Amino acid sequence: MAFSKISVRLLPAVLLWSCSQRTPLPTPPPPPPQKNIFEPLTQDLDRARDVQNSVDQNAAATRNTVDAAERGDPP
Repeated sequence: MAFSKISVRLLPAVLLWSCSQRTPLPTPPPPPPQKNIFEPLTQDLDRARDVQNSVDQNAAATRNTVDAAERGDPP
């Protein structure tokens, strides 16, 4: 009889304690990305984009110079 009284009182307390929120452990920072087989290809693409950007900038500068010359603006 005494065991059932203790277990009836202790069971809800244990269940509430087990379901209560605990402070989460801090998560470690993610590891740095590992290089893969596509790394040389992505580097080539990045270089190609840089070259395209410089070509576009030079084309815009040339276009502006030609437009200014057509309007008769002084250089």
